[in-house]
Amino acid sequence: MDDDFEFPAANNDAEMAMDDDDMDPPVGNSILKVGEEKDIGNGLKKKLLKEGDGWEKPSSGDEVEVHYVGTLLDGTQFDSSRDRGTPFKFKLGQGQVIKGWDEGIKTMKKGEKALFTIPPELAYGESGSPPTIPSNATLQFEVELLSWTSVKDICKDGGILKKVLTEGEGWQNPKDLDEVIVKYEARLEDGTVVSKSDGVEFIVNDGYFCPALSKAVKTMKKGEKAFLTVKHQYGFGEKGREATGDECDVPPNATIHIILELVSWKTVSEITSDKKVLKKILKEGEGYEKPNDGAIVQVKLIGKLQDGTVFVKKGYDEEPPFEFRVDEEQVIEGLDRAVKTMKKGEIALVTVQPEHAFGPSESQQELAVVPGNSTVYYEVEMVSFVKEKESWDMSTPEKIEAAGKKKDEGNALFKTGKYERASKRYEKAVKLIEYDSSFGEDEKQQAKLLKVTCNLNNAACKLKLKDYKEAVKLCTKVLEIESQNVKALYRRAQAYIHLVDLDLAELDIKKALEIDPDNRDVKLEYKVLKEKVKEYNRKDAQFYGNIFTKMLGQPKSAVSVRY
Repeated sequence: MDDDFEFPAANNDAEMAMDDDDMDPPVGNSILKVGEEKDIGNGLKKKLLKEGDGWEKPSSGDEVEVHYVGTLLDGTQFDSSRDRGTPFKFKLGQGQVIKGWDEGIKTMKKGEKALFTIPPELAYGESGSPPTIPSNATLQFEVELLSWTSVKDICKDGGILKKVLTEGEGWQNPKDLDEVIVKYEARLEDGTVVSKSDGVEFIVNDGYFCPALSKAVKTMKKGEKAFLTVKHQYGFGEKGREATGDECDVPPNATIHIILELVSWKTVSEITSDKKVLKKILKEGEGYEKPNDGAIVQVKLIGKLQDGTVFVKKGYDEEPPFEFRVDEEQVIEGLDRAVKTMKKGEIALVTVQPEHAFGPSESQQELAVVPGNSTVYYEVEMVSFVKEKESWDMSTPEKIEAAGKKKDEGNALFKTGKYERASKRYEKAVKLIEYDSSFGEDEKQQAKLLKVTCNLNNAACKLKLKDYKEAVKLCTKVLEIESQNVKALYRRAQAYIHLVDLDLAELDIKKALEIDPDNRDVKLEYKVLKEKVKEYNRKDAQFYGNIFTKMLGQPKSAVSVRY
């Protein structure tokens, strides 16, 4: 290989219609000013008396708490929570109040006070509400929204309703692979306790007690406490559950009420796409930065087998941290890739299956032998790291020098058959010098040569990796810079042959021979192409011959010519 490589009840059904949507559409597009009145839809008028706090508004299903005074248009008062001295609570959007309330209150903010003028069709209609509200009466309600408690329909089918009792911290929620610690108490509708725990740990995807716990925790934040109303389909179904140990039985089709608290969780992530390297965070790190390829990291680590045998221990007992460079094969691939996802101060447990560890062969390590096909476990603490300099931090000469170094590293990897890693080196080299508008003329020439060389080398890697479409793209990039580049034409022709684009392959080979008639590699590839053409011609002939033979085997009328 060369240097270039390769979220007052109504009295008729219509007014009690439920709103199934989790998120209500906005009502009234304009922002009201204090004292201003506007029609906010369907003849419902709203006059703002006092501004509310923040920007949030209640949604369908939320339990709202209000004070109100209801009057007729002539000022006759017919109801008042203020006179009773007790706020009124109801579930918004569930038909528990007249429709004008459901529509109006969802436009309010916490602490807001407004006067709603509600037409008969959104109130008690033709029937009215004798003796206080006459037929077809337009009503006015002065409403103050004191607070609300959000109720979320987790599965959008009414199967699990969640009411937040205590807000959690931050914004993150556990994911399927995470390991959560929860406290819970589950009761039947009659108050019978069927199960409880002051702290149980489980993997979210595996679940615990009943399916509702797994689904609910994925909507919770750390420290959040919620009240769940769980229908039988997310509880114990049509069969229920027999009593076990100290826990009572659950009858068939039972609805369960659960108070659930998410105490904490450990984040587990898949490091590789094949899910064979997993990382569980035991202690969160600092900031947001993580090592990049080429970074020098310092870690403390303990490597163990499944039976607990320690085969390596570094950075402990007054020993300095273990230092290595990322993406240089100085540690096993699984550990190398996991470390790239860690922050300074982070402690994690990394599980690495054999494919990304020591493989099928036995491996002698510092403190013990790792048997072939072993899954290994590392507890890793990221002490510190120094990132490799990024392109935006480099001067032009530094970019060219770094690109040249990546190219050389790629060449060395190619020669040892590590085509995937070599390909990444070439890609990084090209990225370093991709934008050269600020380069001087000499620097542009150096960058051009490096781009050509690295793309050619990468094309060779892609041919070895059987990624023929990518090989074609890389060679085409070279030919856009150097239209007469024989190696680019030759390698693109090789890729076209594998993709069975034989006509395109022939065009590239002929052009290459016009430029370099004596090129032995191109001549040999031309012979390969001709054999491929003959082979496909033979297959075509055989295919059509078989069809003709089958036709001859049919009744004469089926194959005879008709005039």
